[in-house]
Parts: sequence; structure tokens; C-alpha cells
Amino acid sequence: MKKWRLLSLLVVTVLLVSVAVLLTSLNHAPTNPAPEPLQYTYRIVNVYPHDENAFIEGLVFDNGSLFESTGLYGNSTLRRVELETGKVLQIFALPIQYFGEGLTIFDDEIIQLTWRQNKGFVYDKQSFSKVQEFNYSTEGWGLTSDGSRLIMSDGTANLYFLDPQTFEKTGQIQVHEKNPVAELNELEYIDGKIYANVWHQEKIAIINPQTGQVEAWINLSGIQNPPNQNPENVLNGIAYDAKGNMIFITGKMWPHLYEIKLISTG
Repeated sequence: MKKWRLLSLLVVTVLLVSVAVLLTSLNHAPTNPAPEPLQYTYRIVNVYPHDENAFIEGLVFDNGSLFESTGLYGNSTLRRVELETGKVLQIFALPIQYFGEGLTIFDDEIIQLTWRQNKGFVYDKQSFSKVQEFNYSTEGWGLTSDGSRLIMSDGTANLYFLDPQTFEKTGQIQVHEKNPVAELNELEYIDGKIYANVWHQEKIAIINPQTGQVEAWINLSGIQNPPNQNPENVLNGIAYDAKGNMIFITGKMWPHLYEIKLISTG
């Protein structure tokens, strides 16, 4: 009986050691790394005049017009702008205590963030009359929509998904390449991907909305010629015309708005 007990203990010990070795090997097994992001440059298709006093924080194209959110205390506005001429067709000035930020259109309403006031505004798209206010706990930077959710940036590497009716947070992702990509700014949703300006960088990240992985970069170096001499007047503003498959970009206090086509560089 003692021999059988010893044999049983030996078998159990061998099994336990084997399981431990297997688990250790699984924990240290190499994972498939994410593929290197695709790289794009650009071709300018059209150049349009733009108000160089507009400190752009949000940009949307809808039904033939541009809608803009401009920042700076005492100069923050919501605007409807004629694309071809840059003429401001309609404007609403925010109270001086608010710094305008990200902007999107959902159904027939315009939704606008503010920077550090933890407050957003909802407007009627036609009249610009304010119909609702809402609150959030972070700073407000960029805003877009995937058609069912709002997507918001706050200057970190995080993007937040919000219910467009209640404005409650329903989820979030951390944007990363190999490391987190912070200072995400103005946003646009194009063909199932999130496009994001990165503050103080002349490039746009194309992000997988499920994983947060940066799948591509758009290098926009040199698009503003001559470059703006103020280091704060950075590239910021992405809009998309889905019907014409056109991408528009501009920046803070830039005198032009650019329609571009993407060109793959590898």
C-alpha cells in the first residue's frame, strides 16, 4: 500500500509540475505584435479662404456648409461658414467665461464642448438656439460621432464614448501605437475609423475605435506655406464630406482651409 501511495504522490507531483510549466510557457509566449502603422502624405486638391481670426477647435462639414467651434475666452463662437468663400453665414458668441472646443452634429442638433468648464451645449442646427446643457468630469477637447455614439477627447491618450441622449459615458479606449498617444485634440469619424489631431504635431492619427490602436499616420508637414509663426496656431481641424469623399483640414488662425487626398507612402 505504501508503494502505491508513493507512486500516486509521484504521479500527482509530475502532473502539477507539468501544468505549472505549461502555464509559465503560455504566460511568456510571444504575442503577435500589432503591425506597423500605415503612412500617408497628402495632395492638395483645393485651397479655400478662411478667417485667420478663428482659433479653430472644432470643424464639421454638413449639407454643403462648414460648422466651426472657435476658442479663446471672450472670442469663442459657434459658426456656419460658406466653404468656397470662407464667409461667416451665421454666428453665436459664447459667454466670455467659456472657451469653445470640440464640435459635432448629431441628428438635427449641434453639440459643442468647452475646455475647462466641464460643460457642453446643444443647439438647434438651423437657428443656433441653445436647447440643452450637459456636464462631464474631464476637460473637453475634441468631439465627433460614429452615428450612434459621441466620441470625445480630453487632451490625454483616452477617448470616451458618450450616449448622445443622456451624455453619460458608456465606454473608453486608450489610444496607442507602441506607447500611449497623448494630447489627442480635434476628432473626425471617417469610414469606421477615428481621425485625431495631436496637439503641436503636424500629423493626424487614424485610430481603430475598438482597440485604440493607431493604424495609420497622415504626415501633413509643410501644408501651410509659409508656416504660421505663432507656435500655438497649430494644425487643428478635420472635416469630412462623405458624399464627395473629401477631407478638409485647417488650423488655429490659419488663413486657408485645405481639401486633401491621402497618398500612401508605405
